[in-house]
Amino acid sequence: MKKGIYSGTFGSFIVFGWLMYIMLSPSEFVILSTNDMHASLDNMSRLATAVKECRDTVFTIVVDAGDRWTGNAYVDLAEGRLPMIRLMNAVGYDVATLGNHDFDAGQKVLDEAIDKAEFEVVCANMESESEWLDDVEKSVRVVTPEGVAVDFVGVVTSYSNGHPDGNDNNFEGLKFEDPQIVAEREGNESDGDVKVLLSHMGDDRDLALAARYNGYDVIIGGHTHKLLDTIVNGTVVGQTQRKLKNIGVTKVKMRGSKVVNIEYMNISLKKYAKDAEIEAQIKEIEANPALQEVVGSMAHSTNHVGLCNLQTKIIKEATGAEIGIYHRGGVRIIEGLPKGDVTVKTLFDNEPFFSQVHLVEMTPAQLRKLIVEKYNDTVNAKEAHVVDLYATTPYRIIVDENDMAYDVEFPRLREGRKYKIAVADYVARNYAHFECENEVRLPLLVFELDRAYFEKNSPVTTSNKMLQSVVVRKQR
Repeated sequence: MKKGIYSGTFGSFIVFGWLMYIMLSPSEFVILSTNDMHASLDNMSRLATAVKECRDTVFTIVVDAGDRWTGNAYVDLAEGRLPMIRLMNAVGYDVATLGNHDFDAGQKVLDEAIDKAEFEVVCANMESESEWLDDVEKSVRVVTPEGVAVDFVGVVTSYSNGHPDGNDNNFEGLKFEDPQIVAEREGNESDGDVKVLLSHMGDDRDLALAARYNGYDVIIGGHTHKLLDTIVNGTVVGQTQRKLKNIGVTKVKMRGSKVVNIEYMNISLKKYAKDAEIEAQIKEIEANPALQEVVGSMAHSTNHVGLCNLQTKIIKEATGAEIGIYHRGGVRIIEGLPKGDVTVKTLFDNEPFFSQVHLVEMTPAQLRKLIVEKYNDTVNAKEAHVVDLYATTPYRIIVDENDMAYDVEFPRLREGRKYKIAVADYVARNYAHFECENEVRLPLLVFELDRAYFEKNSPVTTSNKMLQSVVVRKQR
């Protein structure tokens, strides 16, 4: 009898020992991440190679932190903007959150694209009261072969206007809570072994969240196009810049269900060879002769400042305005253009938003308020403390020792006079302190105005020197 009891106890110890070994044995998985791809196709085939090589070695989860399109005519002019979704399916993405530019083509297009995605799309701080986007989940769980539960929560940025960056009409029927508050709430509700936030709210908000709340093991960010690799309050925070220049690699080591170590790094995709299958798909997408049509040329190379100056000149002349104003974020080719031919694709890449022009009347006082408030912007910090509004008329922003604007000097304008101004669609619709009179939204697409200008005026010249400046001066 004693022998039987002993044998049973010994057997129980063996089973218990095996269970403990399984529970406490080390394991590892990798999260590969991208953000702000903006329809860039150049390195998509290299990304596919990186994913394949990683999956051949270790269990791998591939994620994206938003802004998959808006920035490449081959994608943005395609039906449903589906080329990007098809490529992401082919690469093997698992989870993605929404970026502000994912709404650019409207809710219907986004909803139908999500239906065709073979990966989960999560966004916890969006609630839909429209007929679209009502089935986007707040979070999703991925379980590793070792049984580790990895929870992914998604959030997109939202501002005082109640929605992410973009035209108001793209967000009708949608509600967006504060992404930081929602991220913290969802983090508390998650019982995953590893918690990951896919955030499209910007590195400033990511770092602020991590500083006060350590409920996430990893925050994979986007929106501000930063190259970020840091640890705050025990939370790993990373971002890969933009346009598939890099891939984020998060290595997670576990012992059973407990995190042992997490390492994050950004790796350039240039080191990877191109995947032949994905490259063939890209060539098929780019086989669009209409986009290769030459519409004009640049007489000389130009930088981003030169393109901004040119854009203000084009809308001013096309509308008969006295002043043209454009925001620097609306001129998307930040590296400028070389001397030589300019194609339809080039113009669309530079202005992919289908923006229109508003013709308004404004006084220098109204312009001053707009410029000062934008320079001191506390809501959209990535656009603050820089010259954001380019104009065909020069001006000086006067700031104090703390870099806070308090005045603007217009050497060529007369106080009290109303000026006819052509202004970018995005500024008129979204800048909080935009005040004017006799506003008319013209049925003129900026892209079409640009094309007409190049067709008529090539080779085109522009000044690469900024007409605006910032001057530090003590307040009296």
